[in-house]
Amino acid sequence: MKKNLLFFLAICLFALQSCSVNSEITYHKDSASTTVMDLDMKDAMQMMKSMVPDSAKNDQKELAELEKLPRTWTSLYEMEKKEGKLKTEDPDSIKIMKKIFMKSNAEGKEITGFSLKMDHFTKADYDGLTNFSKEEKLPIDQMALNSWDGKTLVINTDQFSLDGLKEIMSGKDMGDGEISAEQAGSMMKMMYKSVGTTLKFENKIKSISGKHDWVSKVDDYSVRINYDLDALFGDAKDKKSLKNSDKKIVIVTE
Repeated sequence: MKKNLLFFLAICLFALQSCSVNSEITYHKDSASTTVMDLDMKDAMQMMKSMVPDSAKNDQKELAELEKLPRTWTSLYEMEKKEGKLKTEDPDSIKIMKKIFMKSNAEGKEITGFSLKMDHFTKADYDGLTNFSKEEKLPIDQMALNSWDGKTLVINTDQFSLDGLKEIMSGKDMGDGEISAEQAGSMMKMMYKSVGTTLKFENKIKSISGKHDWVSKVDDYSVRINYDLDALFGDAKDKKSLKNSDKKIVIVTE
C-alpha cells in the first residue's frame, strides 16, 4: 500500500517543476477532523510528457500508473482489495485504510494532480497512523495534529516548518546518495510555488488569541495559513523578520 501511495507524491517531488499544495482541514464538533490535501502537478505533468523516452523512462511509467487512479474518492482499502494486494488482516490497520481516500484530478482527459483525504480522523487514528506508516511517511498536514477538543484549537506555530513534507524527501536515494534534511529543504524551495492550509470549523469562531504573519481570519468559520517558502527554505538574505510570531494561537469556537 505504502509504495502505491507514495509514488504519486514522488512524481511531484522529483519532476523538478513547480507544484502547489493546498490543504483544507475541517474540525468537527466531536473532536475529530477531516483533512483534504490537493497537489497541483499540472506543470510537472506537462514536463514529464515532453521528456524524451530515454531520459525519463521511469517517470513515464509512473505517469501511466497515476492515470489509473480513480477519478472519484476511493479508500486505500478498496484500492488494495481490488488490486489483490491487501496483505493485512489487522483490524486497526484496516480501519485506518478505510478512512484514507485518494483520487486523481484532471482537466478534460489530462491528469493535473491528485488529492488525499483523511476522513474523520481522531487522535487515536493519528496515533495509529504512526505505526501504520513506518516504512514510508504519509504526507500529513501537521496542522491536523494540533490539540482540538471539539471547541478549542491550540496551534503550535513551531509546526509551521513543513517538516512532514520534508521528511518524505529526506532519505530518498537520488543516485548520488540519500537526500539530507538540508537538501530536502532546498529542493522544496525549488519545486513548490505555494503551500497553504485552510482551517474550517463547524461552529462559529468566538475568539482568536495570538498572532502570526502567516495566519489570517477568512470569515467567521475559517482561518488561512499561507507559508512563506523563502522564510522556510531560502537563504538568509531571503528571510524577512516577522512582525507577529507568537508561539501559540488559540481559536475558540461557540
